[in-house]
Amino acid sequence: MSQDSDDKTSFRLPDPAVVSRTMADVAERGQRIVTDFLKRQGNESASSPDPLNIGNAFMEMTTRLMANPARLMQAQIGFWQDYLTLWQNTARRMMGDPTQPVIEEAKTDRRFKDEAWRENEVFDFIRQSYLLSARFFTTVVEGAEGLDHKTAQKVDFYTRQFVDAMSPSNFLMTNPEVLRRTAETGGENLLKGLSNLLSDLERGKGQLRIRMTDETKFKVGENIAVTPGKVVFRNDLMELIQYAPTTETVLKRPLLIIPPWINKFYILDLRPKNSFIRWAVEQGHTVFVISWVNPDEKLAEKGFDDYMREGPYAALDAIEKATGEKGANVIGYCLGGTLLASTLAHMAAKKDTRVKSATFFTTMVDFEEAGELGVFIDEEQLQSLEEKMQKRGFLDGSEMATTFNMLRANDLIWSFVVSNYLMGQEPFPFDLLYWNDDSTRMPARMHSFYLRRMYQQNDLARPGAIELDGVPIDLRKVKLPTYILSTREDHIAPWKSTYRATQIYGGKIRFVLAASGHIAGVVNPPESGKYSHWVGEELPADPDAWFRGATELSGSWWPDWQRWIMTQDKAMVPARIPGEGGLTALCDAPGDYVRVQARD
Repeated sequence: MSQDSDDKTSFRLPDPAVVSRTMADVAERGQRIVTDFLKRQGNESASSPDPLNIGNAFMEMTTRLMANPARLMQAQIGFWQDYLTLWQNTARRMMGDPTQPVIEEAKTDRRFKDEAWRENEVFDFIRQSYLLSARFFTTVVEGAEGLDHKTAQKVDFYTRQFVDAMSPSNFLMTNPEVLRRTAETGGENLLKGLSNLLSDLERGKGQLRIRMTDETKFKVGENIAVTPGKVVFRNDLMELIQYAPTTETVLKRPLLIIPPWINKFYILDLRPKNSFIRWAVEQGHTVFVISWVNPDEKLAEKGFDDYMREGPYAALDAIEKATGEKGANVIGYCLGGTLLASTLAHMAAKKDTRVKSATFFTTMVDFEEAGELGVFIDEEQLQSLEEKMQKRGFLDGSEMATTFNMLRANDLIWSFVVSNYLMGQEPFPFDLLYWNDDSTRMPARMHSFYLRRMYQQNDLARPGAIELDGVPIDLRKVKLPTYILSTREDHIAPWKSTYRATQIYGGKIRFVLAASGHIAGVVNPPESGKYSHWVGEELPADPDAWFRGATELSGSWWPDWQRWIMTQDKAMVPARIPGEGGLTALCDAPGDYVRVQARD
């Protein structure tokens, strides 16, 4: 790569004082981090050298590939032909001839957005060489015949993890943007990046915990989760928040929201402009939200049936005391929706009719095709996880966060490796990423039941296969008016899997598919003007058939849901003030439980 004299003079030497201070700091902090890490390893050493059970999957894939060497040879020949073309094109470019790229990254791939990846012949060659290699690896893996679905899925997933990790954008000497920054700062970006790396290791107590946002800019209850309300009920597992009305009259039937306890409820109340909770209040709902506790070892023996009793059942009892209303509309989000479905089946068996309509946000109840999260569910991994949870009494929040981040490694891992450690930048304040990093723990007994009985065995979809509180449950007995929202790019609850619920429940169902993913597709206020949604009246067994017959509508799905909920019961009553009904206010929203962090 050629450089003129002006380029050479732009390289600034590092400040010796900065280097000296940084390295002294590195030595001191590094020693402390290593000591802390070794202590933790001694307490939590894994019994299996391969807890993710990757080795067996790749060994089986290799055996299958060797059984058909002709196919492998064909893939190699195609790869080398493309590589030869790339060499020739690069040589022609260096001689001044225009050429067409041999391969291009996907339009959504932001790793190569810097102009130098195309304008500079060397970096263009590096980029295309990587893309060809990545395509070769994934093609070979996908071509392995005879693998069972679970093994093929695992091999494909971890191959993509490897391919993503080896991107030239992740390394100093092959990233033009990082090289330019290093020249401009005299290497101070790398010193700052090293300091950032040490800070993240300190946060993780010896394990890397990448900082995705400037956490100092956010405080729960001050600039996020600020919709006014009161905690009106509390037990071991949850606080129940009743939000203050903003209209003179409200719908007679209150609204209960059951969020997942894998994350915190305020994803639905990040900022006033994108708060579903605030918006629902403005539409005239008396909104109640469950804020789950962040459990520690004292709650290790809490099970899924405890979450049902102390969650939805306790909330419905409290809502009746607060409002005088027995009936309620109920929303369940993700795992909260799975709990809602289980509770509704339990209520059906007990002939409890208090829930008048059910809404499910990105909820799976049939886990046969659970998407890429299924990669982490097999007997070996479950045993390893249960050993960890048995020692601690819970699954640590950071482990769950790492799992979800791996599903979008380029966006949620490698982009921050580049910006924080190579570019030496401080993360930007971003409310969604603050929430994403505010992880929660999972009680050992509950989490083991959830992973085994639902993900591994798919028992929730089998009538009578699961008992809760001694009662066999059957989702087919759920005969309520039901609204199911799924999102088209969901990597946690794939929409075609969530669609299966339309063939299970017995009541009248409206299925709506929103654009975007598990979070952005749900948290999509009408004022944003983002993301369309699809509606369709017919519900064939095949989700693709539904999609072909569906109508795409611009903008948010929120108004569609509000119109649907109004058809259930339009009766209005004077607005209800939290704490002035049958329950006294315990504290202001968002309460105490939400403030407890997994690292506390």
